[in-house]
Amino acid sequence: MEISVTEVSPRDGLQSITNLVSTADKIELARRAAAAGIRRIEATSFVSPRAIPQMADAEDVLAGLADLNDVTLEALVPNLRGAERAALTPVHDWVCFISATESHSQANTNCSVDEALARIEPVVALAKNCGRTPVAAIACAFGCPFEGVTPLEETIKLVKVLAEMGIQRIKFGDTIGTAIPRQVATLAQKLTADNPEVDPVLHLHNTRGLSLANVLAGLQAGITSFESSIGGTGGCPFAPGASGNVATEDLIHFLHAEGHETGVDLAQVISTGKWLEEQLGHSLPAHLLRVGPIGTLVSFNDVKRAKG
Repeated sequence: MEISVTEVSPRDGLQSITNLVSTADKIELARRAAAAGIRRIEATSFVSPRAIPQMADAEDVLAGLADLNDVTLEALVPNLRGAERAALTPVHDWVCFISATESHSQANTNCSVDEALARIEPVVALAKNCGRTPVAAIACAFGCPFEGVTPLEETIKLVKVLAEMGIQRIKFGDTIGTAIPRQVATLAQKLTADNPEVDPVLHLHNTRGLSLANVLAGLQAGITSFESSIGGTGGCPFAPGASGNVATEDLIHFLHAEGHETGVDLAQVISTGKWLEEQLGHSLPAHLLRVGPIGTLVSFNDVKRAKG
């Protein structure tokens, strides 16, 4: 089966890092992902530079990627001001962010879910007028740090509103890494039954080590689009100690081992993960940065020498 992978490390992976990453390194990271065969990249965010200084160079990052004609560039576009900025860049897919729960919406965007939906409407309208594609990302689609398990009906209610706005591609975020395979399968089945026009994307975190189990549940339920972050960078400010997004290295390795096609060169992704560790100055949680792919053989003589 052909699987689509979106690389989110330039945006979701880096946005919470305190030390500013250079514009050149952000561009290099995205270019390395593209060179490895990843055809969709979430490159940056048009949030207020005061709120997230790491994303203050959105226009410069996108200018440095403008020649990637065979790659779909995405950016987080939270409001009309951000949309007006995005319209002056080559970014094609504008990702509108909304929370599935009231508590997370208030904590993250200082507004209710209904107010957040109202903010999205002019963004969607401008995107369409500019020939761009509006996309939605639902945070806490499976669980909320304040309210616990997110009822499926709350997530589906948002899906229906977003679909009525004309948004077809919807990302379902396991923001704090509490999703379990049963939730993923049930959501996918509900979408197939009630909203077949929606193109679902799973955005999973590996906080509790269940990300690949959730990927498998999604695959078995017919989902073919996933998001991941090189090195496993990312995290959530409402889940202290949480690891980041499912690592691209681990996701690609898993998908290939299961016989799926991604068009992505695993060796190049691993190389980029190691490069990113060097740029950030610390190790990253991706398993494939520590060990080789399944089938990697160890020299018997090397083992003997290691034993002394």
